[in-house]
Amino acid sequence: MDLAGRTAELELMNSLFARHDRGGTSLLLRGAPGVGKTALLDAAAVRAADVGMRVLRASGVEFEAEMNFSALHQMLWPLRRHADRLAGHHRDVLDRIFGFAPGLSPDPLAASTAVLALLGEVTVERPLLMIADDMPWIDRASATALGFVVRRISDDPVVFLAAARTGTEGLWRQLQLPVREIGPLAAQSAAELLDARWPGLTPTVRRRLLAEAAGNPLALRELPAALSSRQRSGRDPLPALLPLSGRLEAVFASGIERLPVPTRTVLLVAALHAAADLATIRKATQDSADVDDLALAQRANLVDVDGTVGHMSFRHPLVRAAIVHLASPGDRRSAHHSLAVALADFPDRRAWHLAEAATEPDEAVARALDEAALSAWRRGAVPDGDATRASDEAAVSAWRRGAASAAVAALMRAGELSPHPGDRSRRLVEAAYLATFTGQLDDVPGLLADAGQALDTPTGLVFAATAHLLTNDEGDVDAAYRLLTQALDANTDTAKNDNWDHYGILYALLLVSLYALRPEPWQLLKTAMARFEPAAVSPFRLCHDAYVDPTRAPDALRKGLADAFAALPADAAPWQLIPLAFAAVAMDTLSDYRYLVSRMIERERDGGAIAMVVPALMLLCHDSYVHGEWDEAESLAQEGLDLAAVYGYRFWERQLRALLAAGAALRGDVDLARTRSEETTTWAAPRGIEVTEAYARAARRLAAMGQGDYEEAYVQVARIDPPGAPSLGIPGRWVVLDLVEAAVRTGRMDEARAQVAAAQEAGIHRISPRIAMITAGAAAVAAGEREAGPLFEAALSLPQAARWPWEHARIQLAYGQWLRRTRDPRARLYLSAALETFDRIGAKAMAQRARNELRATGVATTTGADAPTVALTVQERQIAELAAIGLTNKQIGERLFLSHRTVGSHLHRLYPKLGITSRAALRAALEAMAPGEDQPRSATHD
Repeated sequence: MDLAGRTAELELMNSLFARHDRGGTSLLLRGAPGVGKTALLDAAAVRAADVGMRVLRASGVEFEAEMNFSALHQMLWPLRRHADRLAGHHRDVLDRIFGFAPGLSPDPLAASTAVLALLGEVTVERPLLMIADDMPWIDRASATALGFVVRRISDDPVVFLAAARTGTEGLWRQLQLPVREIGPLAAQSAAELLDARWPGLTPTVRRRLLAEAAGNPLALRELPAALSSRQRSGRDPLPALLPLSGRLEAVFASGIERLPVPTRTVLLVAALHAAADLATIRKATQDSADVDDLALAQRANLVDVDGTVGHMSFRHPLVRAAIVHLASPGDRRSAHHSLAVALADFPDRRAWHLAEAATEPDEAVARALDEAALSAWRRGAVPDGDATRASDEAAVSAWRRGAASAAVAALMRAGELSPHPGDRSRRLVEAAYLATFTGQLDDVPGLLADAGQALDTPTGLVFAATAHLLTNDEGDVDAAYRLLTQALDANTDTAKNDNWDHYGILYALLLVSLYALRPEPWQLLKTAMARFEPAAVSPFRLCHDAYVDPTRAPDALRKGLADAFAALPADAAPWQLIPLAFAAVAMDTLSDYRYLVSRMIERERDGGAIAMVVPALMLLCHDSYVHGEWDEAESLAQEGLDLAAVYGYRFWERQLRALLAAGAALRGDVDLARTRSEETTTWAAPRGIEVTEAYARAARRLAAMGQGDYEEAYVQVARIDPPGAPSLGIPGRWVVLDLVEAAVRTGRMDEARAQVAAAQEAGIHRISPRIAMITAGAAAVAAGEREAGPLFEAALSLPQAARWPWEHARIQLAYGQWLRRTRDPRARLYLSAALETFDRIGAKAMAQRARNELRATGVATTTGADAPTVALTVQERQIAELAAIGLTNKQIGERLFLSHRTVGSHLHRLYPKLGITSRAALRAALEAMAPGEDQPRSATHD
């Protein structure tokens, strides 16, 4: 039997079985409830049977603890017929133990010697394993007899295994058996057990279950079963205290009900007070109990109390849940009320406890809960009263973690407690709006319907929540834009800096603007921002300028971004960070602030603003791609896809798939890139999501370039950024080099030079060092023979150019090709550098092109079976050239007076010679041949 994380224990018990013939051995397994002691005994029983041992077993239970010899009866029952072989006095004793004969309970010594005689008789046949589980509940008479036997089996082939909970007392402790402490599973083993029993849990739920189980195998198996399918899938949030199955409650609540009322009262207050500081617990229980009552709970192995630091903790997280589950609703409300009184100086925490204690509508409680729930979300604030701890980053993060989903639940509760319809409506609308960010999209329509319409209903948030639904669920950005236009028309007043109604519209409108290439949404966003004080909307304004007007004052824009990131609080609210992150991507500076985005992701992924975690992962993915960390990029994208799929954010799922399509193209996986691109285009085009469609076309463009199919590349890039009018937007500003190179390779030299001139005139190169390199590289590619060399040198010598390895290596490759055509020996240097970078980042198609170019210079490269090593015949060369310009087999046959089948046969044979696998790669392979030659150069040709 294989038990996760218990290899050492199993090996120990196997060693006991291996030496049983040298005399009796014994072992006590001691550990917390649910830790797997019984499972280890089960495994030992199976192993013993496999090696031919007889197995006798008994388990102590509380209701039999007062029945003399009940455990012996259970253990020895399989041997009842063997008693006939014993002497009469032993047989009479055993008959009374088995209930076969009337009479008083046997004398302890008589019973013990009879049992020892019986075991001596049966071990003659084969070795014996005796198992006693839950020793503390074994009746005293049986424990006495077993102790007598264990102390006298040193010469017999008997192994005795027992198990007991840590901290329990009983006669068994006098046996002084060798002890093996069974602790919780290590983190890796716990994760393996959970994944094996409950595959497919969402990352957020999985992390929570692992934390709550704390390595306890029973909890790892049982906790997921107590959740609903929607909770396991992450669609519904997990409660503050996880529900317990009957088995878990029995295990972790064991002993609680036997404690006196004052101790249980203190435990309940401590369980409901997350901080668990003794000062607050003492203040909350002063009328009915005292912290000193925890001494009994300590002896029961339920809690640890550290008086020196004034803190207590539960021995296992589920003990806290068991205490709360055992308490009556009235007791829980009373404890919450006591805590609210004790936390009078902490308004936020006090509000939560008042809300839990309330039994009828109460506006004061609803208002307090409203403010407490939204304070962290609205302003990234620390709970009231914790200002002294604000510098403690861990404390701030602990408060912020999960604040968004907790705010939704709190606002719903505040709505229930609201006596006035207008307040109730407002709070439910706010809950609905926040639910669009916390992965509770399915709840939004119901919350909006329950909110109804009242004079105080925040109509802006209704529009914003509906716009988020339209965008995130259906991807209908056009409908969302129209709705937000209507919202702004209905809200013409000047916004206050804390006006959540206006902020909701602003964020929804930013999302629409980012993914529609049209200017109208951006103009509407600008109009909306004008209603705020400039400082209140700085993140939105910076994002607007980075996408719409990046060349007007790029240095000031980059400094503004740096200042805005630096001014963020330790754990900024997501809505403060995400607009800045989008702006940083547009300005190619996100790598400077990745740590802030990563910190927000780590904090919010568990019960937080999932709708901002997913785009944050997408932005980090994009940044990793442009910096050549493609494995990291794909890992980030996959994490984002998993979250988007679980929580129903189909819009972000499509954006990530578009990025992965481009990533497949960068790696040279043409089929995967085209499949992903077509899927994304099919979804994005009818919805008018131009940016997503542009990324999908970028995948086809990159795939075509890698295969040397520049005509297709030109068609695709021209649909992203039409020639003659380079776009300042995204992704248009990044494709100048692509369009120019495709135009040059397809004979459109005038268009290429016009595009370079227009880009320079627009000042695109001023946006970022990366775009400066891209624009300079494009100018070099489009230049005449006399000007190209210095322009290539200038592009490659720009500051920080190597930070963007994909574009940098492409310019090196283009320069190396130009140098080779001019017979300049420096070609090998630049081609080798390009090849090294392409190999390092995983750009297989471009690496093959660089290898082909290097072979043409006479440099041997490490390739493989795909390297072209056989010369082409004249006819093969003719067929390859005609196929490379796009002629069909039939058209080629008509020109060369061959059948189309013969043409196909020739093409099939020449592909391996050129080291390619498809017709699309012919142009690049032919270009790699030396000028004027009819065959590839040999790898050893100098």
